[in-house]
Amino acid sequence: MKRTSGFLAASVAVWGLMASHNAVAQEMADTIYLGGPILTINDAAPRAEAVAVKDGLIVAAGSLVDVMALQKDGTQIFDLEGRAMLPGFVDSHGHAIMGGLQALSANLLSAPDGDVSDIASLQDTLRTWMADNEETVKTVQLIVGFGYDQSQLAELRHPTRDELDEVSTSIPIIIVHQSGHFGVANSKALEVTNVGPDTPDPAGGIIRRQSDGTPNGVLEENAFFAVLTPLLGGLGEEGLRAFALAGPELWARFGYTTAQEGRTAPPIVEVMKSVAAEGGFKIDISVYPDILVDRNYIAENVSDEYHNRMRVAGAKLTIDGSPQGFTAWRDRPYYDPIGEYAPGYSGYASATRQQVIESIDWAFENDVQILTHSNGEAASDLLIASIESAQENHGEKDRRPVLIHGQFLREDQVDSLQRLEIFPSLFPMHTFYWGDWHRDHTVGPVLADNISPTGWLRQRGMAFGTHHDAPVAFPDSMRVLDATVTRRTRSGDILGPSQRVDVLTALKAMTIWPAMQHFEEDMKGTIEVGKLADFVILSDDPTAIDPETLDAIQILVTIKEDIVVFEADNSLSESSLKNQNRQVGFASGGTPVNSHSFQHIAESAFFKMAQTK
Repeated sequence: MKRTSGFLAASVAVWGLMASHNAVAQEMADTIYLGGPILTINDAAPRAEAVAVKDGLIVAAGSLVDVMALQKDGTQIFDLEGRAMLPGFVDSHGHAIMGGLQALSANLLSAPDGDVSDIASLQDTLRTWMADNEETVKTVQLIVGFGYDQSQLAELRHPTRDELDEVSTSIPIIIVHQSGHFGVANSKALEVTNVGPDTPDPAGGIIRRQSDGTPNGVLEENAFFAVLTPLLGGLGEEGLRAFALAGPELWARFGYTTAQEGRTAPPIVEVMKSVAAEGGFKIDISVYPDILVDRNYIAENVSDEYHNRMRVAGAKLTIDGSPQGFTAWRDRPYYDPIGEYAPGYSGYASATRQQVIESIDWAFENDVQILTHSNGEAASDLLIASIESAQENHGEKDRRPVLIHGQFLREDQVDSLQRLEIFPSLFPMHTFYWGDWHRDHTVGPVLADNISPTGWLRQRGMAFGTHHDAPVAFPDSMRVLDATVTRRTRSGDILGPSQRVDVLTALKAMTIWPAMQHFEEDMKGTIEVGKLADFVILSDDPTAIDPETLDAIQILVTIKEDIVVFEADNSLSESSLKNQNRQVGFASGGTPVNSHSFQHIAESAFFKMAQTK
């Protein structure tokens, strides 16, 4: 795409002649970007006609005549061809390595990201994936499906072990709920992980059971992780390497130049370091190990600097679970939960009060940034109280603690976030995917209007980040943008019109504000002199189109420090490109257009792993 049309080439030559006398004392550019709208996200200079880059850094952004003064014989002209260029997106919260799991498993998502609509279609999807990946399944002895959501199934319930047994009784099957907080195992998977009638529920988790006490296959929170971890652990280092390669590549396809691994453990971080040392990461990845696993490891590895495009940036704490799955810890009963719940059921915590208090106090004492998953009101009350206590113990300092999700925040809690300088990373995509479910079942029609309360934040002049939490959803930047601006649900309802924000504000929540969240605003988030040449090129200027069409904008090119790390196949029609962007990654969903098929990565890794057993 680094080419110049005839007319533009002539114009560039003229501008070059006009400006050449100003260029003698200035640094010459490697690349000049021009020919389309350039949104800098810099309030001081919101638009630029051209941008010049040298050694991966922006050296000029402004008028065409000024920027062309930096042209030399070897300068490449990157013609935007009328397309829009913005700063590369910064991931406010996601799970880039678990995103590799999403990329390498059967697609159990419902529309618009998949085709599962009931338990029968879920079973058929698993059977089709098994048939398409027969050799891999035979070698690995594991079937993984990702993305089912009981709220989108006709039966409005989770599948059971018996229904997965209809797919296979000889090979372990584990299917992961779209929230990532639930799963269902078939009988073989329960057998190999030693989960039976006498297995107690772990702290912060529930093994759902039949009337006779036998597990029915549905696993909540820590009970699910206790089964998933050993099953995936059997894939070995090569399997984890496949995830580490596939996830960030998927992020780049959606315009992210900085990804996040928002909850991990030391062994996975060590695998990531190995992949990074071999040049496996084309975009930056900030990593947050679980603070309840190994604090010493975090203290020894945390860094302000990237090494081979990754860094341990802080710690992650998880207080509660999934709002759509009724495991978020609320301060009141759920509105109308579907399932077997006792009267007054309000969810539960996945960490003890003491664990939360001690973890946040440790992070403040050691100046380690902490990201805390908190969805329900009771969870956020505990988070706020713990941060207030830690601040009193260790004094005020620019630590930038982050609230992740905050789906059911009360307005008084938003005031507390502002007072304590807690950075909110919200999840407006919930308004699209689960807005109807929240309105009808989790919080009811009144409180549902205020989930992901971006409007309240802007009323107070607060910065915030918006995220996708992939693999909960695809790392689909334009779906994030659309949901933040329109708050339109799957059914077409507008959930909380007063919480909507304008397009530019929503773009800041994907660029400069999450860069601030990561302490990286000096180098990322806007197109300004001195910052990294991290860009995304879109099919349309998001500020110049009907907001109702934002989700149709296509990611055409992702550029990391002046290097193209993703380029869409321009021969595709708009409709097929949209489908490609929405469906890319799953082994059963077609082959990505880039040079490394995720399926090829998976099979290579799995076979290498099998050979070493």
